[in-house]
Amino acid sequence: MATLVATMPWGVMLILLPLAGGLVCFLLPGMARLLGLLTVFAAALSVAGLGWQLHEVGVYRHLLGGWGAPLGIELHADGLSLLMLAATALVGSAVSVYATAYFEREQAVRFWPLWLFLLAALNALFLSADIFNLYVTLEMMGLAAVALAALAGGGDALGSAMRYLLATLLGSLFYLLGVALLYHGFGSVDIATLAARVTPSPAVWAALGLITAGLALKTALFPLHFWLPPAHAAAPAPVSALLSALVVKASFYILLRLWLEVFADLATGVETLLGVLGALAVLWGSVQALRQSRLKLLIAYSTVAQIGYLFLAFPLGMAAGVAAWNGLAFLVLSHALAKAAMFLAAGNLLRFGGHDRIADLDRVVQRLPLTAAAFAVAGVSIMGLPPSGGFIGKWLLLEAALTQGRWDLAAIMVLGGLLAAGYVFKVLGHAFTQAPVAHEPRVVPASMEWTALLLALAALLLGFFAAPILSLIGIGDAFDTPEIGS
Repeated sequence: MATLVATMPWGVMLILLPLAGGLVCFLLPGMARLLGLLTVFAAALSVAGLGWQLHEVGVYRHLLGGWGAPLGIELHADGLSLLMLAATALVGSAVSVYATAYFEREQAVRFWPLWLFLLAALNALFLSADIFNLYVTLEMMGLAAVALAALAGGGDALGSAMRYLLATLLGSLFYLLGVALLYHGFGSVDIATLAARVTPSPAVWAALGLITAGLALKTALFPLHFWLPPAHAAAPAPVSALLSALVVKASFYILLRLWLEVFADLATGVETLLGVLGALAVLWGSVQALRQSRLKLLIAYSTVAQIGYLFLAFPLGMAAGVAAWNGLAFLVLSHALAKAAMFLAAGNLLRFGGHDRIADLDRVVQRLPLTAAAFAVAGVSIMGLPPSGGFIGKWLLLEAALTQGRWDLAAIMVLGGLLAAGYVFKVLGHAFTQAPVAHEPRVVPASMEWTALLLALAALLLGFFAAPILSLIGIGDAFDTPEIGS
């Protein structure tokens, strides 16, 4: 049995399972819920198998068709890839359970194939080892995400989805132009080959600028975040959770991977710019979240702010190395769990009251205690309070900032935490009060409440498992930046 697990091509299964499941759900819409759930759980088990394989054997490599780089396509997974796949499996499983009760049959028929195609694109992206395949998976992911964002119908949803589509296509175009420059200059799209061949030149700097700009647009880094709040706020709650927790992280993952393996020795000064934009994102997103009167918009602007923390790691990581990068990795995982929990809690409140106006939440603490607890517990991680995963990530970043004497970045992190507390407690404060205008509540299924709460608890308890998680992240030395380019 152990030999079977160690030799199984888990990476291939992670791509083919959701692709096949999405196709079958499209052909058999009456069984979409059951088939979709089974496919998502099977993919999650495959992630567990891949994790065991990495732990026992080391870095995973699979040559599709037996052809390796530069002629063939190679799948690659290390600790960083495993982290992203695990976040996808956890959030995806929870959202799938939630969606079975959330969507009516008409919407469910459209949701499941699109969600499984998105899952296949995400898994393929995290396993890709060359920059052109990353482009292909980016396009698959973007098209599926836009279709999901428009799932609610209506003018607001369709308008937001169209804006999202234009933004994601523009980001992909910039990325593809950068890929073309690198391929023209060095004759390969394999990341490891490029890492060995790339040398400073105007073409490389142009490729760096194009790729960074395109991926920053897709990640919604300030001031390129204009598409994110309306798209996430207008989408159905399960879709909002997927977009915020996973989709924006995927483009950030590509930027991080290319930065660590290809551009780290060439981009002097760019990390400072990314850090400045990250700091502005923390402040701008937090202030905008405080100003919102609707819950889903508040959570969406909170995503803009939390993305800023990820970019603070670039100037810190280039100087302090592994500690800052580990903090970034922990933030990615904890934010995915906490933000998904928040959007699912918002979906419960929207189902309960028929609206998401913060001032009219109407004593939801007494009437939906599990949902209120889910939002509050997720807020603990977003604020960065112990013992949550958000605390571990922000503490590692703060420690790196203090070690380097970067008091400006340390102040941004502390201020961002205080502002996050402001908008979390703004929601919780209204959750205890009676609304000025009474309304007839609707029943919220127990599975929707428990799913949100369990995700929030996972984000909270993440801090207790810091050592084993950091050990898994270290497989393959993705953050061993001093050796890059050597």
